[in-house]
Amino acid sequence: MSIPPPPGPHQPQDPYQPPQPQSPYPQDPFAPPPQTPTGQTPTGPGPYPQAPYPQAPYPQPPYGGVPYPVWGQGYSPYGRPSPVNGVAIAALVLGLLCFLPGVGLLLGIIALVQIKKRGERGKAMAVVGTVLSSVGLAVWVLALSTGGASDFWDGFKEGVTTDSSFTLAKGDCFDVPGETFDEDVYDVDEVACAGEHDAEVFATVPLSGDSFPGEDHVTDVADDKCYTLQDAYAMDPWAITDEVDIYYLTPTADSWSWGDREITCVFANVDERGTLTGSLRADATTLDPDQFEFLKAMAAVDDALFDEPEEYAEEDLASNRTWAGDTGEVTGNQADQLGSHLWGPDLDAPLAALVKDMRTASKEWAAAAKATDADAFYEHYDKAYKYVDGATTVTARKALGLATTVPSYDEDSDSGSAGTGGGDSDSGLDV
Repeated sequence: MSIPPPPGPHQPQDPYQPPQPQSPYPQDPFAPPPQTPTGQTPTGPGPYPQAPYPQAPYPQPPYGGVPYPVWGQGYSPYGRPSPVNGVAIAALVLGLLCFLPGVGLLLGIIALVQIKKRGERGKAMAVVGTVLSSVGLAVWVLALSTGGASDFWDGFKEGVTTDSSFTLAKGDCFDVPGETFDEDVYDVDEVACAGEHDAEVFATVPLSGDSFPGEDHVTDVADDKCYTLQDAYAMDPWAITDEVDIYYLTPTADSWSWGDREITCVFANVDERGTLTGSLRADATTLDPDQFEFLKAMAAVDDALFDEPEEYAEEDLASNRTWAGDTGEVTGNQADQLGSHLWGPDLDAPLAALVKDMRTASKEWAAAAKATDADAFYEHYDKAYKYVDGATTVTARKALGLATTVPSYDEDSDSGSAGTGGGDSDSGLDV
């Protein structure tokens, strides 16, 4: 009697053992066909007897299945979404902000090309950014072609700078907030010069440089320029009464950083609570030809008189003699200019009388220039000065329609000019 082999997965089928129930699961379609013990593949219907020994030690796959190949190499096994294209995001932002529409349009096109090649997301954002940038670009082109962009920028600047002391120009009249001038003047109200006003601008002095030059330097420039430029704006010094003073608005370190680069020279009342009425402007834009010719001649004589040496003749006779000679020459030349001008019928007589006195004064100045001592110098000096702003000058002014009140001369003023109304006062105001 033979001993059967030990049971196992590869034990031959016991012919006396009842048949095993068939698995409810279908046979694996990828399993190799069964073979007979002789190694031949059966052709008839099964079941077929298994070979007594395994062909090879094939490991069984888990769960009784056969391993399948991995499909879709390169894709995430967990199905993560593809990244969003960064250029599409930038195109959308520029499109929404209407900023650099040309750049936004270009980025939108680049994003669409990259999305198609890389399989990235963000197509909708790229399309929206492209459309918005196209609309913005069209609006900009239309604005530039019609001048709308320029009008917008001008309006913007006007809105920012209206009623600012930075915008004051020559000939403007204005009021300042409060009852008096403050040390810091930023906001002003421009008003008509015909009525009452706090101040009138007669000159602006530009400053150069990238950095603020300092308050002392700015004040020195203002003192030098403003008192000189007043004569070009107000050619009639007799119209500048003792109630009028010169002030100036100067940049500060803060306003310099905002672009403030000008000194603003203004006329204002010596009384901080006082006002001016009417414009003080007297130049070629407001004077008739006769008035202009007369004031130009008188200004030349005044300039010569204002150059009088500080030392008396007893201290420096030579300098005083030189000055007297120059003054006599200027006075004679201006007398010739006025004598050759064609005046109207009502002006001939008064201007002829003035020209006669000017020529007499010129001779006295010439005699003073030849004086051998101080006493002789002052003898001719006093005679010459009798004709300065004398009766014939007042008569000529009245005929010309100019101011007839002789101004008071400030002997303490550095320039000696008339009618500055307090040129030595601290008249610097910060802008």
